[in-house]
Amino acid sequence: MPLVPATGLVVAARSGRRALLAFNVVSLEQAEGVVAGAEAADCPVLLAVSQNAVRFHGGRLRPLATACTEVARSAGVDIGLHLDHVTDEWLWLAAADAGFSSVMVDASTLAHADNLAVTAAATRRLHDQGLWVEAELGEVGGKDGAHAPGVRTDPAAAAAFVAATGVDALAVAVGSSHAMTTRTATLDLDLIARLAAAVPVPLVLHGSSGVATPVLADAVAAGMVKINIGTLLGLSYTDAVRDHLAAATGVVKDPRTYLAAARDAVAATVAGLCLELTRP
Repeated sequence: MPLVPATGLVVAARSGRRALLAFNVVSLEQAEGVVAGAEAADCPVLLAVSQNAVRFHGGRLRPLATACTEVARSAGVDIGLHLDHVTDEWLWLAAADAGFSSVMVDASTLAHADNLAVTAAATRRLHDQGLWVEAELGEVGGKDGAHAPGVRTDPAAAAAFVAATGVDALAVAVGSSHAMTTRTATLDLDLIARLAAAVPVPLVLHGSSGVATPVLADAVAAGMVKINIGTLLGLSYTDAVRDHLAAATGVVKDPRTYLAAARDAVAATVAGLCLELTRP
């Protein structure tokens, strides 16, 4: 099955009042696990690659992008490719040629005026390439230790930012935090509803791994559309590797044994989230 543009997946999710799940991957096995889980739940998803993942692969976008593309093409469900948390111009401009249909331009660490200017300029260039663009206003906790837990996105400011930049989706700060290893974050559901009413483009939740699934479902009901999952996949993956090695008798010489366990764990996590969050 060919790659599906993110735009169509987002529009379908928003009109159906269900989530579009974007899963951040760093390896072939994680991508295979995501697609296997999506197929088990008959659920369209985005495979997301962050700038950090590109950095992990030596600053090369193509190896992981190509792996994700080939896994997606063999899938029995719709899969799109999303380039996430991109701060460097060269990388977002390489997105289209590498098979991505959407990019999150992340200038959120800049001063507001600079964030607006950089995002608007990037959006114009990426729209010229036919790409769907996400950006961030209001700091989502946990990035570089810079964001206080109480940071929230103001609906009027969010609407003004979207109007000024022309972005297609907006990541908002509503109580989640990146890289949480416990699912204890509390979301401001009233704020999500007010943001959804004020902002004409789909809302995106980052830091979703730290939010319990029922709360994520409430967030979708309140107006959240795109749900990013990264840390939770890493936990599923590494826990499975750790458990496999701990249970092994003798020396484990073949990495395929524990990589298969990790891939299956990712698939189970993805299938569970899809079943809970993508049904109308």
